[in-house]
Amino acid sequence: MIYVFLADGFEEVEALTPVDYLRRCDLKVQTVGVRGKMVQGSHGITVIADATMYDVDMDQCEMIVLPGGLPGTTNLEKSGLLAKVIDYCAEHELPIGAICAAPSILGHKGLLKGRRATCASGWEQELEGAEYTGEAVETDGPFITSRGAGAANQFAFALAERMAGKERADKLAEAVRWAR
Repeated sequence: MIYVFLADGFEEVEALTPVDYLRRCDLKVQTVGVRGKMVQGSHGITVIADATMYDVDMDQCEMIVLPGGLPGTTNLEKSGLLAKVIDYCAEHELPIGAICAAPSILGHKGLLKGRRATCASGWEQELEGAEYTGEAVETDGPFITSRGAGAANQFAFALAERMAGKERADKLAEAVRWAR
């Protein structure tokens, strides 16, 4: 299962593009509301999450995705339960995707030390110990980071490629008419 975590103030495009594209690859994806099933995005779009934090089954977890947005990123980082999920994934080298300001959560936990990473401009200093690249998407080990909403397609394709393989991601790109 791929879990995409949503907290009030999440950036809608950064969360829902990966959900859409990963599901188009026939992968099992659940949106998870950090404080309940009803979650409001940073642009006023309310989403009903598939599950809550209490429904997350770490034995079934294959990847997690952390969308950015404000105050969504701050609200994600405040969740003690999500911190435990991130720690579990890092310990078990499960892929973690984070976009926009959300890579800062990984930086604050020291998970990006010595790794290449990217994020929204202005957040570079929060990637503690990382080599900031400024790329649209950066993959280093289990971490897939991205700059923001404008790179949501590239981010979603990188996640799809990691979980479904390059051939499936290429078919997805063709199906959605995306020139990669």
